[in-house]
Amino acid sequence: MPTLDHIEAFADELTAIRRDIHAHPEIGFEEVRTSGIVAEKLKSWGVEVHRGLGTTGVVGVLKGKGSGTKKIGLRADMDALPMEENTNLKWRSTIPGRFHGCGHDGHTTMLLGTARYLAETRNFDGTVHFIFQPAEEGLGGARAMIKDGLFTQFPCDEIYGLHNAPNLNLGEIAIFPGPAMAAADFFDIVITGYGGHGARPEKSKDPVVIAMTLGQALQSIVSRNVSPLQAAVLSITQIHSGSAYNVIPDDARLCGTIRTFDEKVRMQIRERMRAMAAGMATAFDVEIEVDIRDGFSVLVNQEEQSKAIEAVARTVVGDANVLTQVRPLMGSEDFADMLHAVPGAYFWVGHDGSVPVHNPGYVLDDKILPIGASMFARIIETRLPVAAHG
Repeated sequence: MPTLDHIEAFADELTAIRRDIHAHPEIGFEEVRTSGIVAEKLKSWGVEVHRGLGTTGVVGVLKGKGSGTKKIGLRADMDALPMEENTNLKWRSTIPGRFHGCGHDGHTTMLLGTARYLAETRNFDGTVHFIFQPAEEGLGGARAMIKDGLFTQFPCDEIYGLHNAPNLNLGEIAIFPGPAMAAADFFDIVITGYGGHGARPEKSKDPVVIAMTLGQALQSIVSRNVSPLQAAVLSITQIHSGSAYNVIPDDARLCGTIRTFDEKVRMQIRERMRAMAAGMATAFDVEIEVDIRDGFSVLVNQEEQSKAIEAVARTVVGDANVLTQVRPLMGSEDFADMLHAVPGAYFWVGHDGSVPVHNPGYVLDDKILPIGASMFARIIETRLPVAAHG
């Protein structure tokens, strides 16, 4: 069975919603317009709406036929990235420095499509919680919703999430059990030296030279301290220092991310970073502060729910398009925190286009909107069957 005909019938409307959201991107915890659209659409379809969890989060509640008590959560993220868009699309971002460069506008739209379909058909027995989450991009939106009582107010027996995947082909679904995406830490290292004239470096304690030296040294942690049998990444993604050609600045900052699957490796990298910074501070007679923050947990797909997604995918896109080979990703996803609280799984939906997410030229393929919506809908109909309660 291909995508659900009922959803295909309003695919053009989904595309219009997605492109409108795309043209008006909002970053984490600022998704006021987006969450307003979500709430309005859900209400118009007869879905019970709750707002304000995690600041701008929205939860829709829908009961099916029968008296089933099982509850399933479906989650989509709503936030854009703080970056410029470099496409020529008619619906490109209208807000400078804001871009749906990861396709969350598509995820939100897919879940809206699922909500509309389920509200109009009610071919399930139980309760669905449609979870529209803010601030996935490193700001802790999942944790904010959980802290605000997401799973106490809206308990779930299972939970499912998805992500678009330009690295897969259109119509392919990828799902595999176990650790699927890495944990992520974010770090800021501040080197406080002593500034001076660029022509008289001997009178200064040059933080720029120290930053370059420390940056090089940190790269040896993965290659020389972590076991080659363990996956790990340490990337310095920002260097900030100075404001003039002839001035040695007082300070320099290194920022970046750590990605791991193993908690011991995670701790090892943190400890080595702090030890290297302390040693370099002593060697250069400066102060170096290291701040390492837990950004994301390891995303672990439960086997039962992974198998459920696999079975559903075979009915939606066909056996040949279902990919189950275990290929963990070093990218991170804060849906991991929801999976720590509720058993569930996370899958990927392939689409046309080869430009990766987080690239200024990234383009989401609208043809995947009914595919993602159909996947979510069939998960509900399969996991909450009407026949199960008579």
